[in-house]
Amino acid sequence: MRPSAARSRICMHRLGACLRTVDRKSLVISTKVGRLMKPVDGGIAPGVSSGAAPFEVAFDYSYDGTMRSLEHSLQRLGTNAVDIVLIHDVNRRWQGDLIEQRYREAMSGAYRALAELRSAGTIKAFGVGVNDWSILLRFAADGDFDCFMLAGRYTLLDHTALERFMPICERRGISVLMAAPFNSGILATGARPGAMFFYAEAEPEIKTRTRQIEAVCTRHRVALAAAALQFPLAHPAVASVVTGMRSAAEADANVVHCRAAIPRAFWDELKHERLIADAAPVPEPLPTR
Repeated sequence: MRPSAARSRICMHRLGACLRTVDRKSLVISTKVGRLMKPVDGGIAPGVSSGAAPFEVAFDYSYDGTMRSLEHSLQRLGTNAVDIVLIHDVNRRWQGDLIEQRYREAMSGAYRALAELRSAGTIKAFGVGVNDWSILLRFAADGDFDCFMLAGRYTLLDHTALERFMPICERRGISVLMAAPFNSGILATGARPGAMFFYAEAEPEIKTRTRQIEAVCTRHRVALAAAALQFPLAHPAVASVVTGMRSAAEADANVVHCRAAIPRAFWDELKHERLIADAAPVPEPLPTR
């Protein structure tokens, strides 16, 4: 079990404790399926500290595995229902040479289970979450999905989803949940030493491009993080951005960035300098009071 999986499990318990103190109807809860937490012989998973939960992750996209995964999530969250369920990590990065087998299993198992739960009203919507838009196109062609979570592929630094993936989602009415709008950090921190891009230190060309965007931000008095959050939200297919927050202060800062006024001239200059695609929709300026 990776340390991040152990943290995720603990965070779900904490979230569940918090949910019991608020009006459930005021929230939209999303969870994922595809990974089961299995007990480890000896009590400690490889690479995990002795204080972590003694479980390891096993991929399982079967019908029964999906039902068990969702049941476990409901138990940890302390609730009897969730709104959105995402089939996670059916891509080559995680599945390697097993990708075709996993895809078939997801469509014959997880998809069938979640479609039944949606029809019964147990869940409101379901989709797939990966960082590979090309496999999401396969899912869109083979099933009736409500939403897709795509990580890091429609940001200020990565427009690879714009030409093919986003138009199909828009035409099909599939909502896009754009995760990792900061591309693992560099669009929040700027091109400082050690800045991260897709879970690794950013390459020199990424840092150079980020510095060019930062220069435009400086000229127009726009925070880089505000531009990073608002850019994907301008696309009509995007329903929300999903970004990690480690503290209440970061959550508050993201709200401020989403509401910040950004002049149209800023986006025009980014396009003029070929820092964002000409075809990319950009936010309309907020009305002045």
